[in-house]
Amino acid sequence: MDERTVMLNELAQGLRPIGQGVEWFEALPAQDQFEVLRDLGGHCIQARATVEDGPESVQIAGIRPTHTPAVLITRGQLAGQLTKIINLPQDERVKAFRLLVALLGVADKRRRERFCADGCTHAWHQLAAGADTEAATA
Repeated sequence: MDERTVMLNELAQGLRPIGQGVEWFEALPAQDQFEVLRDLGGHCIQARATVEDGPESVQIAGIRPTHTPAVLITRGQLAGQLTKIINLPQDERVKAFRLLVALLGVADKRRRERFCADGCTHAWHQLAAGADTEAATA
């Protein structure tokens, strides 16, 4: 996994505070921000996110249900709504980032409980073990 994918998965799994993720995201150039949002959308689809995950994700993200990304995520046809969220204007990007990190976290948690409860080889599900090892040796 590349550094960006590790960062996004650590944020979604709660291994890094979202504030740290927002600072990292805000420091990126506009094109890189777009790429991060695009990657997050892909990760959400891979994790089998659903429209039903929207309200919980909005709450976790700490954005208002009336914010544009929150409205879009609950409208149905998730893939199409993710495309709209990824392409929102610059002033909506931090809200979109927070929401998509939360959506990934909700979907991945469910996927982990259903399909990976007895263990798996997904590299992104092994991050906590790596963090524990690093903390123990630091």
